[in-house]
Amino acid sequence: MRVFLEKIASLLYGMVIYVRNMLFDKDILKGKKYDIPIVCIGNITAGGTGKTPMVEFTVSHFMENRNVAVLSRGYGRKTRGYRVVDIDDHYLDVGDEPLQIKRKFPEVPVIVCERRTEGIERIMEEFPDVDMIIMDDGFQHRWVKPYLNIIMIDATRPVDKDHFMPAGQLRDSIESLDRANIFIFTKCPENFVQLDMRLLEASLNKKPSQATFFTRPNIIETRSMIGCVPVVLPVHSKVIAMAGIGNNEAFFDSLSKRYKVVKTFAFQDHHQYKASDAQMILEAVEQYPDAFIMTTEKDAVKLCNSDDFPAQLRTQMFYECIGMMFVAPANSNSIAARDALCERLNNEIISFNNDTYIRGC
Repeated sequence: MRVFLEKIASLLYGMVIYVRNMLFDKDILKGKKYDIPIVCIGNITAGGTGKTPMVEFTVSHFMENRNVAVLSRGYGRKTRGYRVVDIDDHYLDVGDEPLQIKRKFPEVPVIVCERRTEGIERIMEEFPDVDMIIMDDGFQHRWVKPYLNIIMIDATRPVDKDHFMPAGQLRDSIESLDRANIFIFTKCPENFVQLDMRLLEASLNKKPSQATFFTRPNIIETRSMIGCVPVVLPVHSKVIAMAGIGNNEAFFDSLSKRYKVVKTFAFQDHHQYKASDAQMILEAVEQYPDAFIMTTEKDAVKLCNSDDFPAQLRTQMFYECIGMMFVAPANSNSIAARDALCERLNNEIISFNNDTYIRGC
C-alpha cells in the first residue's frame, strides 16, 4: 500500500513540475536576468550530489580575478529573509553549508536569502564591487535566469533511471537538463573507465553545446576538531564514524578503505545535534576507548563550538575536508581534465556580453 501511495504522490508531483516548467518555458511566468553573471550550481535530485565542493571550487577559481559573492537559501536555518553570513555566526542562523563556505573564504561575501531575486538585488546594491554571483542550489528557482547552469549528478544514481519524489529522488524533470551548460558527474568509482563515461553521457541525451566532466571525492586533509589543525591519523586506526549529510553511506565506505570503522552513526542531512547525540557517541567511546571519532567538514561546522558536545569528546574528534578529483578520459589525466573545466568556465564568462552565445535560461 505504501509503495502504491508513493507512486500516486510521485505522479502528482511530476505533473506539478511539468506545468510549472511549461509556464516558465513559455514565458507565462518570467525569470529575471541580471547585468552580472549568475552562476548556478544545482542538481535535479534530492540528497547529496557534491554541490558544496563545486561551489568552493568555483569560488577558488574565480576569486583571484573577480569579485565573487555566494548566494544560498541557507537550508535548515531558523531565520528567514536576507542575511549576510559572518564567520562567527551560529549555523542555525545561517545554515551549515553557507557557514562552511564563509569560514573557508572569509573575504568572500556569503549571503543567505530564500528569495533569490531579492538576494541578488541586495548583493548588487550593498556590495557594488561584486561582479559575479555564485548561486548555490538554485536550479529550480526559475524566477532567476542564471547565465550559467552547472548541474551536479551522482554517477552511482543515473537520473534517467530515477523517479519523481517520493517514489524516487528526482525533484525536477529530465527535460529540464536542456537548460544546463555544464554537467559534473560526482562519486565516480575507482574502476571507472571510458565506456562508463560514454554510458553516463548517453543517459543525458545532451546537446553538443553542453560539456561533461567526471569527478570523485578527494580527501584534501584531516583536521582536529580542537583548533582545526591538520593531522595525520595512522592507517587502519579504529574509527567511530558519524555524519549528517546527504549520503552518509558514501562517507562511511570511504573511511572503511583507510580505517577500521567499528561504529557508525547516521543522521539526517542538516541534522541539529543535541546532547542525546553526544551521549550516544560517549557510550561508543566507552566501548571503543582507543578509537578516533571521525565526521565530515559540514558536521564539524555544527560541532566545533557546540555546548552539547563536551570538550572531552571534541578532543577525540576529527573531520575530513573533501574536494574534487577529476577523472580523465583515455589519453589524458586528472589535471588536464580540471584545467579543461577551468578553461570552459573562463570562456563562458568571457562570452557573457555576447548575445549570440547560448545562455542558460
